[in-house]
Amino acid sequence: MNASHTPTILIVPGLRDHVEDHWQTILEKKLPNTCSVPPLEHNKLSRAARVEALEKVLSHIEGPVILVAHSAGVMITVHWAQQYRRPLQGALLVTPADLESPIPAGYPTTDALRDNGWLPIPRTRLPFTSMVVASTNDPLGRIERVTQLAKEWGSTIINAGAVGHLNPAAGFGAWSEAENLIRELC
Repeated sequence: MNASHTPTILIVPGLRDHVEDHWQTILEKKLPNTCSVPPLEHNKLSRAARVEALEKVLSHIEGPVILVAHSAGVMITVHWAQQYRRPLQGALLVTPADLESPIPAGYPTTDALRDNGWLPIPRTRLPFTSMVVASTNDPLGRIERVTQLAKEWGSTIINAGAVGHLNPAAGFGAWSEAENLIRELC
């Protein structure tokens, strides 16, 4: 896909996959040299299938890559880093969902997540530069837990304030700060 020195931006969506008015979808349409991990047709809750989908896309990209992950996409990224050693230029990890803690109705239960390979959350230092964006009022990840995960991953923590889960339900479509943070990783 990209043989130049300009990094490819690879979007790693969460369990809701591609939502038209989500900042990741908007970002993919706006920025050049950007692609995303496609939605799964089968095994949608399987962590292993999602990690393999990420690896499949990465295997077709030449040159530097910056991952831009949101919610469970962050967990896909950290699980991927446990299995694969492809060098990355960096990763922007936005409002990770704390899948080890109960999450609101409408999302998979902790038992369903455990049964599908999401738990435990890897705590190993990531082998690439990363930034974790945390929210002070995220219903899917308390700031204290997200900050602790960021420390364990060796990530820079960015407190975004009270931005909910930084998704359309929290009032976010376009999120211009993502572009600034990606530039910092370039």
